[in-house]
Amino acid sequence: MLREKKILAHVKNDPFARQLGAEVDIIKPGHSRVTLTVTDKMLNFHGTTHGGVIFALGDIAFAAASNSHGQTAVALNVSISYLKASKAGDRLVAEAKEQHTSGPTALYDISIRDDRTGELVAKSQDLVYRKKEWFVPEA
Repeated sequence: MLREKKILAHVKNDPFARQLGAEVDIIKPGHSRVTLTVTDKMLNFHGTTHGGVIFALGDIAFAAASNSHGQTAVALNVSISYLKASKAGDRLVAEAKEQHTSGPTALYDISIRDDRTGELVAKSQDLVYRKKEWFVPEA
């Protein structure tokens, strides 16, 4: 349990996520859940959530899930589809799940939903590379 707490503390120590107001709610091996409430400052000129904010939320969930093993992991590729607009006041939930691992790479599925309606706002498929270094060594 101590190792899991160290991993969570490391992942939560993300200045960009804190700046956005994103909260890591769940982290366990290969899985994370991150929430964010959209503010007026996160809107584009159409009055909807900026795509960069949605991308960032998914990326934070991806980073949390892919680093949840305590091994340093970095993104190789991210492919995102925006499916529904959101607006200020909406609470978005990004959930990342490990789908496949092969050697130093792993594939993740990320869903970003409107917390109130459950509707899918965006979906991404992300590939990570795991370096030969551990920020929290295996027991």
